[in-house]
Amino acid sequence: MPRKIAIATALALGTALAVPDAGAQTAFKPQDERLEDLPDTPGRDETFGLCTACHGYRIVSNQGMTRERWDETLTWMTERHNMPDIQGADRDLILDYLAKHHPPKAPSRAGGFRNPFVPQ
Repeated sequence: MPRKIAIATALALGTALAVPDAGAQTAFKPQDERLEDLPDTPGRDETFGLCTACHGYRIVSNQGMTRERWDETLTWMTERHNMPDIQGADRDLILDYLAKHHPPKAPSRAGGFRNPFVPQ
């Protein structure tokens, strides 16, 4: 396909995709994650603040791990990504919150999936 035709085709497709269809539904707009949307139990503020300093909270809420696994993950993030080393009562508070509100999930039927971002 000659270059001019390829460019014209790409521009036409881009224009067609950019013009909204009057009959189409409103496009999905993700909402900002808010502290108030999380369960209001001890540790909520600390957990949200620690986690969202580096990434969205949804990545946390989708994990589902045991308290021990959350503990290993915090250590891994401290060593690998220079997350502040939270210890003592603050760490216990955060681990309790994570374990309570994001426990292990039932295995999927697809089986075999291992999150590449969680220490194995």
